[in-house]
Amino acid sequence: MISQLPHIKFSDSNNFFLIAGPCAIEGEEMALRIAERITTITDRLNIPYIFKGSYRKANRSRLDSFAGIGDEKALKVLGKVSAEFDLPTLTDIHEPGEAAMAAEYVDVLQIPAFLCRQTNLLVAAAETGKFVNIKKGQFLSAGAMKHAVTKVTESGNPNVILTDRGTMFGYQDLIVDYRGLVEMKGFNVPVVMDCTHSLQQPNQESGVTGGRPALIDTIASAAIAVGADGLFIETHFDPANAKSDGANMLHLDLLEGLLEKLVRIRRALQARD
Repeated sequence: MISQLPHIKFSDSNNFFLIAGPCAIEGEEMALRIAERITTITDRLNIPYIFKGSYRKANRSRLDSFAGIGDEKALKVLGKVSAEFDLPTLTDIHEPGEAAMAAEYVDVLQIPAFLCRQTNLLVAAAETGKFVNIKKGQFLSAGAMKHAVTKVTESGNPNVILTDRGTMFGYQDLIVDYRGLVEMKGFNVPVVMDCTHSLQQPNQESGVTGGRPALIDTIASAAIAVGADGLFIETHFDPANAKSDGANMLHLDLLEGLLEKLVRIRRALQARD
């Protein structure tokens, strides 16, 4: 489990931790609204919480897809979320030069799945001293992720998280192999299940990624059952009108009930052990 992040001592909780927020920072008001709602829920349920939001979306299907509100503006929003709610925050980076810039505002740098083999990017993230959350490539086995972990740790940074976001199954679907969560836990780093991106339906001819959000409960429940340390859930109060990945996000109104169920599963497993 994570020993400590700014604002949270993970060792104080026997619960799973949660990485959640909108896919992209669309503005200050929306980010603060989402953070406030999730903080209220996670505080009550004693779930350690990291707010996530992409300051820029670099991997888009179409040229006219929403990419962000501006790097500095979005990063400042993340900084305000952290200060106002006393939360650690996470954002993804895409090039080595972004690492130091983003690290000034957030506590966790996320490496997108399609970039998880990029050595220079992993090393740059490691050198900031921040936690580095590496998403497993949709094209990689769980076992192959040990090399990504090693790139960070051998760069002098032991603060690594691994997140599974599914594996490509044909051109327009993903599957989750839960054996991979168990295997990656063997690398002695916290392991997270991305419950929303694993339900994407990419490569649509329209250029707009689809999704199956009705199965978020299934993915999350199974992940907790096999011992995931944390969950990654993108959520929005109006997914249909979200500027990025709305098709696979969880409606914010459904988050509390889902987390209550997952806490019960976690407690049942602990009682069994």
